[in-house]
Amino acid sequence: MEDLSQSEIMTQLRSTMKVLEWKCMKLHSLLFFQEITVVSDCVQSSEAEKQRLEAQCKRLLLENAWLREELATVQGLYRQSEVKVVNLEEEIKHLKFVNEISKYDSPDQSGPPGNDAGGKDDKKLNLDEKDEHDQDGTTVMSQIISNYEISARLRTLHNLVVQYAGEDRYEVAVSLCKQALKDLERSSGRDHPDVATIHNILALVYKDQGKYKDAAALLNEALVIRAKHLGPDHPAVAAILNNLAVLYGKRGKYREAELLCKRALEIREKVLGSDHPDVTKQLNNLALLCQNQGKYAEVERYYQRALEIYINCLGVNDPNVAKTKTNLASAYLKQAKYAEAEALYKEVLTRAHELEYGKISETNKPIWMIAEDRQNGKFNPALTSQAIAQRSTVATTLRNLGALYRRLGKFEAAEVIEECAGRSGKAVEVSSCLFCFRSSQP
Repeated sequence: MEDLSQSEIMTQLRSTMKVLEWKCMKLHSLLFFQEITVVSDCVQSSEAEKQRLEAQCKRLLLENAWLREELATVQGLYRQSEVKVVNLEEEIKHLKFVNEISKYDSPDQSGPPGNDAGGKDDKKLNLDEKDEHDQDGTTVMSQIISNYEISARLRTLHNLVVQYAGEDRYEVAVSLCKQALKDLERSSGRDHPDVATIHNILALVYKDQGKYKDAAALLNEALVIRAKHLGPDHPAVAAILNNLAVLYGKRGKYREAELLCKRALEIREKVLGSDHPDVTKQLNNLALLCQNQGKYAEVERYYQRALEIYINCLGVNDPNVAKTKTNLASAYLKQAKYAEAEALYKEVLTRAHELEYGKISETNKPIWMIAEDRQNGKFNPALTSQAIAQRSTVATTLRNLGALYRRLGKFEAAEVIEECAGRSGKAVEVSSCLFCFRSSQP
C-alpha cells in the first residue's frame, strides 16, 4: 500500500467515490420510490376516504332534508292541534255557559233532542200547534186545520182522521187520507183545492209519526195548489208556509224554516195588519226558530214586538203577556242581560199577586219582595205562608228567578223562591193556576 504512488491513490479514491456516489444515487432512487409509493398509497387512501365522506355527507343532507320536512309537518300538526285545543276550550266554555243558561228556559223551551237532525229541542219546534188554533181546543189536528181550509165534503174525513190520530191509530188515519186523495184526484184532478187540504191533513199525520220528510213533500205540493187557486198572499198559504217551517225545523234546517216563517209573517201582516194579535203567533214562531240558531238578539226583538201587540190589543192582564215576558226574560238571560230578565220576572209575579191579592203594600207583598227582604235581613215569616199558598205563581217563573238569584249571589232570596216553587208545584195543578198564567192561546 505504501508503494502506491500518490496518483494511484487518487485514482482509487476517485473510483471509490464514484462507486459510493452510484450507490448513494441508487439508495436515493430506492428511497424516493418508496416515498412515492407511500405518498401514492396515502393519496389513494385519502381519495377513498374523501369519497366515503362525500357519500356520507350526501346521505346526511338527504336525512336532514327529510327531518326538516318531518319537523315542518309535525309543527303544522302541532299548530293545528293548538288551534283545536283553543277552539275546544272555547266550545267547552260556551257549553258550560249554555248549560248554565239552560236552567232559565221554561218547560216548553227545554228538553231532549227530538228531530231528525238530532238537533234542537222538539218542543221548541211545535210551532204548528200554536198557529191556527180552533177555539174549542180539542186536538192538535183540529187546532191546526181551521174552518176555511176544510170543505163540507171533507169535514167528515177530517173528523175521522182527527179521531184516529188522537187514538194513535195512525195507520187507519193514513189509509183514509190516501184513499180519499186517490178518489179526489181521479174525480177532480190533482190540482183541486181539496187535494191541497187532504195533503195538509195527511202531512200533519206524518208529522205526528215523525215522518217529517214525507210530510214536507206533501205540504210543498199543497203550497203550489193553494198559491195557484188562492193567490200567494192568502192566509191558507201562510198556514202551509208555517207548517213547512215547523217540519224544516224538526229536521234541523233552521235557516230554511226561518225564511218560510218570515214569508208567512209577511202574508199575515199584509192581510191582518202589523198589529193584529194573530201576527204575534208568527212572531213567537220566528223567535223560537231564531233561538234554536242562537240568534238571541233577534229572539229579543220578536218577543218585544209580540209583547207590545199583546199589551196594546189584549191588555196587560192577558195570559199571553205574562208568557211572552217569561220568554223574553229567557232571551235576556242568554245574552247575560240579568237585570232586564230579573225585572221581567218580577213584573210577572207582581201582576199575578195583584190579581190574586190586590194592591201591593207592606203587608201584602209578592214572593220576590219577601225573598229580597230575607236577603236584606228583613224576613217576615207571616208573609211567607201567604206567598207560598198563593196559586198565582208559575213553577217556571219561580225556578228561573231562583236560579237567577243564585247567579247574582242572592242565595237566601233564592232559597225562599225555590221553597215557594217546590210547595206550589206539589199543591197546585197547572190547570188551577191563576188566569194570567194559563197556557191557553188568545
